[in-house]
Amino acid sequence: MAGGAPKDVFQPVTDAVRTEVRTLIGEARHAALASLQPGSGHPLASRVGLACFADGTPLIFISALAAHTGALLADPRCSLLVGTPGKGDPLAHARVSILCQAEVITDAQEISAARKCYLAAHPKAQLYIDLPDFRFFRLRPLEASFNGGFGRGFRLEAADLLKLEPDQGDRRN
Repeated sequence: MAGGAPKDVFQPVTDAVRTEVRTLIGEARHAALASLQPGSGHPLASRVGLACFADGTPLIFISALAAHTGALLADPRCSLLVGTPGKGDPLAHARVSILCQAEVITDAQEISAARKCYLAAHPKAQLYIDLPDFRFFRLRPLEASFNGGFGRGFRLEAADLLKLEPDQGDRRN
């Protein structure tokens, strides 16, 4: 592009876009998690089971045996890719990449709430939910990039992803 700033290709974020993104995240049962490998700093991507707290904050439940557990404990910066391709071109389907800060949940009341949310989304997790090497991680959103399909790109802030009104419940719990 000669002589000038690059054109902003992102569209304005509207309430309809916020609702679309929140629904995409809220209905997802899995996502791709990217963390930074301790030592090398190389990105490490893995599929994780996904649930959300009532405000829309993503929640994962992972074993200490998983490489991304050690990675998140060493460096809590991560990214979550949410969206499932359907038929046809996988790039034509909606997806959101969320930059997050991972936090291990250690408070007993918060663990109880996380357990309830996770089991509502993943009933079969009842088989391993009480194993001692598993931990819940809250993924605090920092910002996101939403691709709603061809030509529909949006930059979102953390507040765009979360339901801040106390009367909005989570469909999962």
